[in-house]
Amino acid sequence: MAEILNVNPTRMELGKLKKRLTTARRGHKLLKDKCDELMKTFLECVRENKELRKEVERAMTGIHASFTVASSLTSEKIIEESLIYPKNEGELSVTTKNIMSVNVPEYSYKMKRETDGIYSYGFAFTSGELDDAIEELSSVLPSLLRLAEVEKRSQMLAEEIEKTRRRVNALEYTMIPQLEATIKVISMKLGENERSNLTRLMKVKDMMLKESIEQARSQNY
Repeated sequence: MAEILNVNPTRMELGKLKKRLTTARRGHKLLKDKCDELMKTFLECVRENKELRKEVERAMTGIHASFTVASSLTSEKIIEESLIYPKNEGELSVTTKNIMSVNVPEYSYKMKRETDGIYSYGFAFTSGELDDAIEELSSVLPSLLRLAEVEKRSQMLAEEIEKTRRRVNALEYTMIPQLEATIKVISMKLGENERSNLTRLMKVKDMMLKESIEQARSQNY
């Protein structure tokens, strides 16, 4: 049985509790709908995250293989000198998008010099595998950023789903039952008081009627 709230059993308190119950039920429905929408969006993010991770891992495996072959064909010193000074720079910007009151990040980037290319070295002393690794790494960068964005979004949505579920459960299993039980008890007490008052009034009426009859009889005699 739900715990009863400690309030005075009056009609004023009964009216307040009924308003609170109406608000709690409305809030419960809104939070339940929000939780369902969050779960739908979360599942979409999880599916996208799974596909992106497969794509990125496959690409990174190929990049690692290309770097391995390049390092076996070219000395470590030449590779280090070739890659130590980047030819171009990228700018990463972060914005936010509101999804069901959750501000999730959105990442985007652009190169400062679009026409300079991606190779920061000459081709005389390096292998083609190093060129392939650099090109593959450049092409997989958008997917890497998207993967980071989707994973962060999934994490934030999961946390919001958990918080929303706790609120839904608190309303459904604690607050609403308490309010319903308290309203029921107060209504019963008020009903008992009304019946008691009605019984007393009927007794008083009977006593007054009996007294009037006895007075009428005494006057006739």
